[in-house]
Amino acid sequence: MAGIDYFERKLDDKRRLTIPTELRNEFASGVVLTRGFNQYLHLYPKQIWDREVEPALGGSIFDEKVADLNVRFRRGKTEAELDQKQGRVTIEQHLLDYAGIDRELVAVRVGAYWRVMPPSADI
Repeated sequence: MAGIDYFERKLDDKRRLTIPTELRNEFASGVVLTRGFNQYLHLYPKQIWDREVEPALGGSIFDEKVADLNVRFRRGKTEAELDQKQGRVTIEQHLLDYAGIDRELVAVRVGAYWRVMPPSADI
């Protein structure tokens, strides 16, 4: 894994997040953005989503906990390719609203994914 575990950014006028150069290979498979467990977002490399999250969401259709997790992580989920020239990904407005992010954000590595939140978040 890359040596960066935290970064701060300002979104541009088109709601695009620029991924630090040192992390772009991590997102070469694509980017998945979802709501988090609380009022923040999860930012996954597509390969991590496919390998770890999808199988965890695939439990019994009669298990309400699995159903609740599916709703939480699939509601508003977006997938995109990283802009290879400048390393950007657009964050949909509904996700920004959910997390209370205006233009400035911080991202913190949480194992194999990133938690994205406003700088004022106390999580």
